[in-house]
Amino acid sequence: MGDVLSLTIPFFGLIFLGFVFGRIVRRPASGLEWLNIFILYLALPALFFQLIGETPFAELSNVGFILAVLASTLTIFAIAFAIAMIRSRFDVERATIQALIGAYSNNGYLGPGLAISAIGTSATVPVALIFAFENIAFFTITPILMALGGRQTESAGEMAWLILKRIFTHPFILAVIAGALAAAFEWRPPEALDRLLTMLRGAAAPCALFAMGVTVALQPPPTRKSVGDISIFLLIKLIAHPVMAYLLVSMVSVDPVWLTTAVLMAAIPPATNCFVIATQYGRFVDGASNAILVGTAVSAITVTGILYAIRSGVL
Repeated sequence: MGDVLSLTIPFFGLIFLGFVFGRIVRRPASGLEWLNIFILYLALPALFFQLIGETPFAELSNVGFILAVLASTLTIFAIAFAIAMIRSRFDVERATIQALIGAYSNNGYLGPGLAISAIGTSATVPVALIFAFENIAFFTITPILMALGGRQTESAGEMAWLILKRIFTHPFILAVIAGALAAAFEWRPPEALDRLLTMLRGAAAPCALFAMGVTVALQPPPTRKSVGDISIFLLIKLIAHPVMAYLLVSMVSVDPVWLTTAVLMAAIPPATNCFVIATQYGRFVDGASNAILVGTAVSAITVTGILYAIRSGVL
């Protein structure tokens, strides 16, 4: 447990520092824009590109791992969606947001930081693959379900274009594609560019974790009712999702580091995209906001427990 705490305390400590300064300094959310631009468009893409580009291409085409991860995430999404449909009396739009809370991990901002802190740089490739394919899945599923719920006014062609645009303009996904191409052709950037990428990569995890803490601090405080509404979906996200990831990914012949990474990525709290999507569609906005706040706080305990289970041999 001492070894596990030495890994998780610095990780969640950065989030906590961001939360404390977000509460004390009291700057508006717009003050985070340039930091988020740096993280989203430069630091994390540099991390993904550099480490994926240095990986043998054969490791990137691990179809079994990708399918197992997607199967675990989509199974959890389906379970959460079914529960949400019953609880919301078949309100498809509300159920979609609640199911995203139960299955959509914050594996962009929190994933690399947690994986690097707990496992090392060898976990970056599976993190990048998980991020890319899970986001492609959710970018596709969400607008389709919202269309079934009656909120979408776009035609099928317009919706398909919107999905493709979101997928192929996301900087993380573009970095994964560029890194995979570099690995396939065994291309290495010139020394000056490689040093620049290394500098950006070094700033990725601390900046992302601090920004995440500030983002959580700027969320409105949860009410007792809202916590009751989201508790079941946070239980699914923080407990059921990593268990499902372990069960399905362990059935595939993968490196133990990749299995551990898959479990950790499933264990992290709901993505901030849940709040963004809820705001976009005007459904369950307060619940999504509170899910991020409460889920991030509770995950400090659950992630530590899962890491201990892995280190002690229980998993």
